[in-house]
Amino acid sequence: MKKLLACLLVAVMLFSLIACGGGTPAEIRIAGMKGPTTMGLVKLMDDSKNGLSYNTYDFSLKGKANEITPLLIKGELDMAALPANVAATLYKNTNGAIEVLAINTLGVLNIVTKGVEINSLEDLKGKTVYATGKGTTPEYSIRYLLTQNGIDPAEVNFEWTNEASEVGTRFSTSDEIVALLPQPYVTSVLVQNPTAKIALDLSDEWDALENGSSLVTGVLVARKEFVDANPHAVAKFLEEYEASVAYCNENLDGAAELIVNAGILGAAPVAKRAIPHCHVTFIAGNAMKTKLKGYLEALYAQDPTSVGGALPSDDFYYTK
Repeated sequence: MKKLLACLLVAVMLFSLIACGGGTPAEIRIAGMKGPTTMGLVKLMDDSKNGLSYNTYDFSLKGKANEITPLLIKGELDMAALPANVAATLYKNTNGAIEVLAINTLGVLNIVTKGVEINSLEDLKGKTVYATGKGTTPEYSIRYLLTQNGIDPAEVNFEWTNEASEVGTRFSTSDEIVALLPQPYVTSVLVQNPTAKIALDLSDEWDALENGSSLVTGVLVARKEFVDANPHAVAKFLEEYEASVAYCNENLDGAAELIVNAGILGAAPVAKRAIPHCHVTFIAGNAMKTKLKGYLEALYAQDPTSVGGALPSDDFYYTK
C-alpha cells in the first residue's frame, strides 16, 4: 500500500511539473541594431510592452554591433541580434560563452541596376559594379558566389566606396549603373529612382547552389550561462520569437508601422516595401546549424579573421 501511495505521489508531482511547464517566466534583456536583423522582433517588442508576452522583455537598439558585444560579455545583456560573423567572433573571444539560438535574417544583398540589363551573375563579367563593404562580408559573399559559378572575380571591376550613400548618389546622376547594395538601403534607392530595379538577390543565388548552406546576415545569440539557468523561459522565447517573425512577414502594414515605432526605419512605406527583400526569418535547431555552419566555412576560406580566426565548435549552435 505504501509503495502504491508513493507511486501516486510521484505521478502527481510529475503531472504538476508538466502542467506548469517545468519553469517560470524570466526577464530577458535583448539588444539589436537598427536594421533587418531586428525587424523580426518588433511584434514581440510590442506584445511585451502591452503585457501580452510570456516572458518580460527589455529591448534596446544600438547603432553598431560593437556597442552590443561588450554588454553581452559583461552580462548586462542576455541575448542579442548580431551579424553572423560577429557572433562567431564573439564566441571565439569569450571562449565559447555565446551560442546561437536562431538565424533571424538571410541575405540582404542585391545587385541593383539602372539602364543596364543583368539577368545572371555571368552578366557581371566586364562590368563595373559599385559597392560598399570591401574586406567584409559583402565582398566575401559576392566573391564566393562568383567563384562557385565558375566566374573569376577578377573579371568583374568592383569600385568600392566607404558609404552606401555614395553609391546612391551615383544612381541619381548616372543613366547606367550596376551596384551591390544591402537592404533596406536598396529600397530607398528604388523609391528615389523609379527606373532602377533589383536584378539579382544574392540570397536566391546562394540557395541555387544547393549545398545546404545559406547566405546568412543575422542571428540571435544568447549567453550560455543564461540559457542553462532558464531553459523553459528560453524555449518560450523561441516560440514567441518565431510567432513575431511570422507576423512581420505576413502582416506588412502592421509590421511596417511597428518597425517605424521601434526606431529601426524612418518611414512605413519604405519598411513595407523592404520587408519581403530582407529575408527576415526564423530558423532554429539542426537546420540553423547546417545553414550557418556552411556560411561561416565560406567566409573562413576567404579570410579566417572574418569569423574570429577559427570556426566555432558544435556547442556554438543551440540545437536542443
